[in-house]
Amino acid sequence: MMGTAWKKGARGFALGMLLLVGGVAHAGQAGGVNMPDSLQVEGRTLALTHMELKKKLFFNVYVWSLYMEEEPTCFQQAVSSNSLKRLHFRFLRTISRDQLVGSFREGLRQNPAMREDALNQSLEKLLSSLQDVRKGDDLVLTYLPDSGLHVSGGATGGVHIPGKPFADALFSSWLNTHPIFPR
Repeated sequence: MMGTAWKKGARGFALGMLLLVGGVAHAGQAGGVNMPDSLQVEGRTLALTHMELKKKLFFNVYVWSLYMEEEPTCFQQAVSSNSLKRLHFRFLRTISRDQLVGSFREGLRQNPAMREDALNQSLEKLLSSLQDVRKGDDLVLTYLPDSGLHVSGGATGGVHIPGKPFADALFSSWLNTHPIFPR
């Protein structure tokens, strides 16, 4: 009798530990990078909504995280929302400025909106701020409502791009290439 109760208790404990560890690993860890489940920006709370490892061939290149103030239910809502949101990239290897600029240019030029003169100028402003990346550097793209896109981190000299249209095009390009929300 005592053995059966002990086995049930041990199984319950093991299941509880698996659920606890699984929840923590899923919420804020990818590719060996830990990110907080939430963070404070401009006095507001952003929640981690997605985190993913980007590989090229056999190499881990970076981990990207999406933080949003409001939990979107679909792609359009995630992009068009006039709420605080952030794309955070943590690089897992050294990348030259030319490689980084080339990757951004290639990915963002697929969005037809980026070919418009005003957005193209904003894209060039973003690209000109990028610099060589060392392992562990960050690139942080934060949309601030009624202000614009703030670019920061070790992978950039920092820049602010006013307005919402460029931020919408950038988030749209990224989330279109990396679909995580229903369409």
